[in-house]
Amino acid sequence: MKVARLYAPGDLRVEDLPVPEAGPGDLIIRVRTCSTCGTDAKIFRFGHHHISLPRVLGHEVAGEITEVGPEVEGHDGESQDGKGWSVGDRVQIIAAIPDGVCFFCRRGQHTVCEDLESIGYQYDGGFAEFMRVPGKVLAVDGVNKVPEHVPFEEASLTEPLACVLNGQELAQVGEGDVVVILGAGPIGCLHVRLARARGASTVVLVDVNQGRLDLAARAEPDVSIDSTKDDPIDAVRKMTDGRGADVVITATGVGQAQEQALEMAAPRGRVSLFGGLPKDDSTIRFDSNLVHYGELSVFGAYGSAPRHNREALSLIADGKVRVDDLITHRMPLADVHRAIETVISGDGLKVVIEP
Repeated sequence: MKVARLYAPGDLRVEDLPVPEAGPGDLIIRVRTCSTCGTDAKIFRFGHHHISLPRVLGHEVAGEITEVGPEVEGHDGESQDGKGWSVGDRVQIIAAIPDGVCFFCRRGQHTVCEDLESIGYQYDGGFAEFMRVPGKVLAVDGVNKVPEHVPFEEASLTEPLACVLNGQELAQVGEGDVVVILGAGPIGCLHVRLARARGASTVVLVDVNQGRLDLAARAEPDVSIDSTKDDPIDAVRKMTDGRGADVVITATGVGQAQEQALEMAAPRGRVSLFGGLPKDDSTIRFDSNLVHYGELSVFGAYGSAPRHNREALSLIADGKVRVDDLITHRMPLADVHRAIETVISGDGLKVVIEP
């Protein structure tokens, strides 16, 4: 089978590997789609301290089961969701794999698992024709059946939408909220769509690049602000009669955006620091008086839990969050380098690899 395997930063090779075999508790899937993201681009350029190389990348995966290993729950009986696993089942796979037994997992806080592993990091990922789904994934109910009417390419956007869902759940986005999203990339667009689905009254999208805002217009924010032309803090306050936004989400890894988020939040507002900052530049100017006197709540958001993937897939399947128009490029595995360059350049939104 063909795979795209990273050997070192900048050294991603499309090569042949044997088709994996299912061990006890495993599944093998034929990867139908694996969408790319900014994390893939970062790993390609700089590597990652959690990844043992060489490694097949790709973690936003949908496909169909080709082999069911022995000892798989549901192989001879029923799985956790009452459905057995069979060859031909259409499935979506979680990316972040909690161990299910640590202190935080026992509290239901799977995103901060003490022994978190991931597809494309500790396990070979979806930039491949076939992929082994480790038994550890099934043990935490991390495989979801994709309804027949949902295309594989849309199902592969379940994982990023699940991360967005985790962030908005923590920030309690709800009915009547004015929500500001800083960053008009694909994650920002998913935040726009989900905020709308959760009942936000006004959704504002901010970016420093008018071209990105034009591309993100398909997500249909109520207001778009080019922050190179207009002060986003003043603009948000003017449109809210001076109050500010109920929720501000930083869907970009830029420290200035996090600083601006605190300034544009309304009293009792919620700020989600969704986009992580570079490790060598992760300190921002944090005006704690804004938090103190405004009684603001500031949330981190990292990844998603298996239950977020299940809910995200349902949102897509039920048509509550549209994702098809956020897919701007579809490429074969042989063009994986071009796919990553498209992500880096910002010339598209979701770029889907179809092995």
